[in-house]
Amino acid sequence: MMMKKIFLGKTVLITGHTGFKGSWLSMWLNSLGAKVVGLSLNIPTNPSNYNVSNIGEFVDDNRIDIRDVESVKKLVKESQPDFIFHLAAQALVRPSYEFPLETLTTNALGTASILEALRTLNKQVTAIMITSDKAYDNVEWIWGYREIDRLGGKDPYSASKGMAELAIRTYVESFFKNNDSDIRIGIVRAGNVIGGGDWAKDRLVPDCMASWAVNKTVDIRSPHSTRPWQHVLEPLSGYLSLASILNSNKEYHGEAYNFGPPAHQNHPVSELIDEMSKYWEHVQWNDISKDGEHLHEAGLLKLNCDKALSDLKWQPTLQFNETVEMTVEWYKSFYQGDFTSMSDFTVKQIEQYTYLAQQRKLSWACND
Repeated sequence: MMMKKIFLGKTVLITGHTGFKGSWLSMWLNSLGAKVVGLSLNIPTNPSNYNVSNIGEFVDDNRIDIRDVESVKKLVKESQPDFIFHLAAQALVRPSYEFPLETLTTNALGTASILEALRTLNKQVTAIMITSDKAYDNVEWIWGYREIDRLGGKDPYSASKGMAELAIRTYVESFFKNNDSDIRIGIVRAGNVIGGGDWAKDRLVPDCMASWAVNKTVDIRSPHSTRPWQHVLEPLSGYLSLASILNSNKEYHGEAYNFGPPAHQNHPVSELIDEMSKYWEHVQWNDISKDGEHLHEAGLLKLNCDKALSDLKWQPTLQFNETVEMTVEWYKSFYQGDFTSMSDFTVKQIEQYTYLAQQRKLSWACND
């Protein structure tokens, strides 16, 4: 497998390695033989995939505020990474209303800290900068947003991701554009990721799993809102694919890519819950969409991923039902104790996902 050859023995710095996506990426890269260096302020939830999958046993764990540029530069200089995946963020819309300044500084200035640290290195580094589908100025049209569409947003979280994108573009054009630059930047946008090990506050799947595990009814704010649901491993395969290609081909330096499911896999929240109920008994939920005022959240959001298919030959692996089944089975193993080691179970799901991609002859999984 191509990715095994690319990352074997390489040093990979992951910011936000203690978070949901960062912990899965840490597990995947460790399985590929990479030396994983982590940078996070803290472990954001309890429980967390970072703890239950014992990621601290293999990662070089560094607790640093991503906004502390001098500490970030020091770690980057000491670790001399071959790859950087920047995921550290205040990652949720609803808390951004309560803590707007923290959201703006963490997501925008934190991104600038990584870019500034890259300026100090004298070696080839491939950096994948993860923003969000919510970086787009969402007017809730019915077709998917393309990488050339306008960025921005109504809420502090979306605005912070648009600001991060501006910072990335500035550094690419001002400092990393010359032919003699060893820094290669990829920009990736994805959202509405689900999967085992997510316990973020006010998130649909974690709230459902935690409630149903103790036979409680869960309140649903927006059952009719649609989202491009995808398993956490889908965008991560895209990030790894882009990093692999950028490492040997500078043609896509500075380019942005969407990673998401096919357009027909845009499903309302209610359909996601119905699908989850096939794999979990005693599902109960209430529609509270008409109960009082709720903070603004987009009702419709789609991504167009044609560019990733054209340039990277990347496409998603899982069908909607497979995405939901893998997600629920992870939580079932955790809450019902069906598997002795969640670390082993997490790796098993990564292997299962990769196997399916190879069986379906997807380019990113089959190139040797």
